[in-house]
Amino acid sequence: MEEHQVLRGAEPIYIEGNEVGILVLHGFTGTTQSMRKLAEAYGKEGYSIACPRLKGHGTAPEDMEAATAEDWIESVEEAYQWLTQRCSKIFTAGLSMGGTLALHFAAAHENIAGVIAVNAAVDIPAMENITETTDDRFIAAIGSDIKKEGVVELAYSKTPVASIKHLINLMRGVHDRLAQIHCPILIFVSEEDHVVPPDNSEMIFDTVLSEHKELIHLENSYHVATLDEDVDIIIERSLEFFVMYSNTM
Repeated sequence: MEEHQVLRGAEPIYIEGNEVGILVLHGFTGTTQSMRKLAEAYGKEGYSIACPRLKGHGTAPEDMEAATAEDWIESVEEAYQWLTQRCSKIFTAGLSMGGTLALHFAAAHENIAGVIAVNAAVDIPAMENITETTDDRFIAAIGSDIKKEGVVELAYSKTPVASIKHLINLMRGVHDRLAQIHCPILIFVSEEDHVVPPDNSEMIFDTVLSEHKELIHLENSYHVATLDEDVDIIIERSLEFFVMYSNTM
């Protein structure tokens, strides 16, 4: 099997800081480039940051095709373990499938101090339709759904259908475990999103059993809101969230 180089800008981001750690997770077919602004802003405030490159991402679509949802979870687990060796409190923050994985870890680990989910995915009917109606190996790209002119997401130019099936299984599993999440959660949802239906965020908000939860609507961003017009709002509100819940529990 051909070995592909990691794309420039897709490298993992690790920042050693204080005893509060932030696990920062990119989305499906995307890379750490979509989360760099958040990771660096959090790191600038002194937090320890682990932003892994999910297996099969940031190289070539053929690599992603060979990876599974379990591989993506393992990539996050390795980053989580890096943080546990340095931090007494850990938050998760993710975009799209990264948000799905952030929710997964909050359900799986009782010690997660809080979750930030940006256009997180738990139910995308259009993707299920694709797997049921196509025999193609790849479909068109889904990346770079950004309103801001001149901004491009570093993501694959085509999407492996096999990977969509793994994403569907991951979303179903997380959807079924939402009620196991009790930690504080801050949910950002773009009012116009051409990848993940905005009602996903409403569903997450309504289902998690967190005592402290908030849903913030983003009026000037599409799906990749972490690279879009509202990124400063996401950074500002998430930093407030970290301060508020770093001193509890």
